[in-house]
Amino acid sequence: MLEHGGHLRAAARDYEIPLADWLDLSTGINPNAYPVPALAPACWQRLPEDDDGLEVAAAGYYGNEHLLALPGSQAAIQILPALFPPAAVACLAPIYEEHPQAWLRAGHRLRRLPSLQRALAAATPNLLLCNPNNPTANTLSRSELLDAAAQLQRRGGWLIVDEAFGDAAPDNCLAPLAGSEQAPNLIVMRSLGKFFGLAGARVGFIFGVPQKLDRLREALGPWPLSGPARAVACHALADTAWQTQARFCLEAAARRLAALLAPLGEIRSTALFASVATPEVAALFQHFARRAILTRCFESHGLLRVGLPGSESEWQRLALAIDEWKPVC
Repeated sequence: MLEHGGHLRAAARDYEIPLADWLDLSTGINPNAYPVPALAPACWQRLPEDDDGLEVAAAGYYGNEHLLALPGSQAAIQILPALFPPAAVACLAPIYEEHPQAWLRAGHRLRRLPSLQRALAAATPNLLLCNPNNPTANTLSRSELLDAAAQLQRRGGWLIVDEAFGDAAPDNCLAPLAGSEQAPNLIVMRSLGKFFGLAGARVGFIFGVPQKLDRLREALGPWPLSGPARAVACHALADTAWQTQARFCLEAAARRLAALLAPLGEIRSTALFASVATPEVAALFQHFARRAILTRCFESHGLLRVGLPGSESEWQRLALAIDEWKPVC
């Protein structure tokens, strides 16, 4: 099993600091999550039903009715590679490591490449990437990726895009076009965990041609989402006022975070996290951890990923820790 952010209890044990004292900035999850309303008791008592309005709400929010609801996009990451015959797969690296691990496990050959241009030049049939990328925060334009999908289609290949961090900039997202006449070889994954801050609900979606979605549906089996998760997702996806306000707030918070982290190294940021490129990444991670601030260290890539604080006191706490940083060199 791969390690991910959010292991707060382990950090509390390792650094011998009480759990309640920690500030968790390791996950890239919106700290000001969608406010879950009271749910009807029946959603706890009955088996989930597919005609409860979730798919309609999701089609409206994402702009695409060619979708399948999942218990988090992780379910698609795990199963999707088995729906393709073993072949060479290019991925833009570094990348969320669950992706390459799943493709390798399914018998595919993996090529890790540093840019979209290099990946397309490699002439592999399939291309896998995250946009915005996790952990680098690099973002490719919609037009670049549609051109890539067209190139791959001409060679009989597929473009698979994970847009887990894409909700804050919907105009750059490809989900509305996945499986369409314009991009029939495009598959896109989305999640409610990041933008909506509902990681615990384990709700995600995948978009693409019906043939792939039907096979994935069979692999998942009945009731992949719980009734309460479906109910919460319905509310969140239909609440356009909350979504608009959240995008405004996240944009301002992202600018503030990038400016705050600037003294530590080269900064790239998304609406939900910033990555600091520095040769002192391990020491910087330890510096924050000793102050009970959990970040995410990608030592082999020289990157420290930092999520958004959720309150003014948390912002001030992060600012103080940055002021106290003394580089090793």
